[in-house]
Amino acid sequence: MRSPLPASRLATLLLVSVTAVWGSTFFLIRDLVAHVPSADFLAVRFAIAAVVMAMVFRRQTLALTRREVVVGVGLGVLYGLAQLLQTIGLEHTNASVSGFVTGTYVVLTPVLGAVLLRDRVPFTTWLAVGLATTGLAVLSLRGLSIGIGEALTLVAAGLYALHIIGLGRYSTAASANGLATVQAFVITAVTAVAAIPGGITLPSTGGQWASLLYMALMAGAVALWAQTWAQSHLPATRAAIVMTMEPVFAAFFAVLFGGESLTARMVVGGALVLTAMYVVELLGRRSGASAEQDRPAELLHHEV
Repeated sequence: MRSPLPASRLATLLLVSVTAVWGSTFFLIRDLVAHVPSADFLAVRFAIAAVVMAMVFRRQTLALTRREVVVGVGLGVLYGLAQLLQTIGLEHTNASVSGFVTGTYVVLTPVLGAVLLRDRVPFTTWLAVGLATTGLAVLSLRGLSIGIGEALTLVAAGLYALHIIGLGRYSTAASANGLATVQAFVITAVTAVAAIPGGITLPSTGGQWASLLYMALMAGAVALWAQTWAQSHLPATRAAIVMTMEPVFAAFFAVLFGGESLTARMVVGGALVLTAMYVVELLGRRSGASAEQDRPAELLHHEV
C-alpha cells in the first residue's frame, strides 16, 4: 500500500493549484474593473467569499482563541490593503509590469523575515529567490519606469510579504479554516471602507457576475483557505517561491484564452521560475528542519 503524501508535499501542490487559480483571473479582472471600480469589485468579491466560508467553517471559526482571532484580523488587514493597492496600481501601469513588481514579494519575504524575525535563510533558498526574480523579469518586463502605479504595487508587494511571513509564523493546521474565515471578513471590511463612500457599483451583465462569482469562490474563498492551510506546513520563503508560479499561469491562460501569442520570453521566464521552485523543493526535502527555521517551536506540535 502506498504511503500518503507528506504534509509539506501536499501543501506545495495545493499552493501551486492556488497560483493556477490566481493566474486565471488576470484577464477577468482586467475586463471587470473596466466596468466596476476596483474597491467595489474587491468588497463584493470578498463579502461573498466571507459569507460562504462562514457557513462552511462556522464551527472552526467559533473555536478560535482570542489570540488567533487577533492574528486573523492583523493578517486580513495586511491582505486587504495589499489587494486594494495592487488593484488600484494596475489601473495606472502595464499589467506585465504590475505582475513583476507584485512578484517582488519573493525577495521581500526572506529579507523582511531576516530583518524582523531574524530568520536564517540558506544559500540555496537565496539561489531560488534569484532564479524566481530573474524569471519574473524575463516573463514580465518590457522596460520599467517608476510612477504612481509601480509605487503602489511595490507597497502592495511588501504587504503581501508580511502576510506570507505572518501566515508562516502563526497559522496551524488546526486553526487554518477559522483563520482564513476571519481574514475574509476583515478583507471585506477593509475594501468596503474604500468602496462605500462613492456607492458600490455592481456588475451589470451575466458574464460580469459569472467572473465575479468565480473570483469570489475559487480565487477568494478556496484560495484563501488553501494558502492558510498550506502555510501551516511550509516556511514562509519556500511558500513565496512556490507562489511565483502565478505569473507563469497568468501567461499560460493569456495564451490559451486571452488570444496572446506564445513568446520566447514566456518560455524562458517560465522555465526559470519552475527551476526556482524545483530548487526550493529539493531544499525542503533534504532539510527536514527547514520548517523549524521559519516557525516557532510552540506552533510545531499543532501540525498534523
